[in-house]
Amino acid sequence: MVIKESAEMYLETILVLSKKGTVRSIDIAREMNFSRPSVSVALHNLKKEDYISIGEDQSVKLLPKGLEIAKTIYERHTVLTEFLEQIGVKSSIAAADACKIEHDISPESFKAIKKIVKANKEK
Repeated sequence: MVIKESAEMYLETILVLSKKGTVRSIDIAREMNFSRPSVSVALHNLKKEDYISIGEDQSVKLLPKGLEIAKTIYERHTVLTEFLEQIGVKSSIAAADACKIEHDISPESFKAIKKIVKANKEK
């Protein structure tokens, strides 16, 4: 399933924020440093495509296909960050670079990197 990078970023942000509690559009706007109107439009589009639901209390929740994408992107982000740190990249730069790479990396390359990260952890 192919979705835009911006949609992936929203879904990943919702996943991360949901670990802290209820997620609302204002939380997403603050976390992503986007305007509330921009977030509102994006959430409307994600809801229309059945990636999220928005409750009567305005809480935002990931639906199964949104959750699947969010988990995939989040795993890529964490593994890529760890890989870059393992090869000597400063943590803040590694996290920023991982955010750029996570949306474009092929499954084959990611699998290879994940294997290296795992092997290095076991040493």
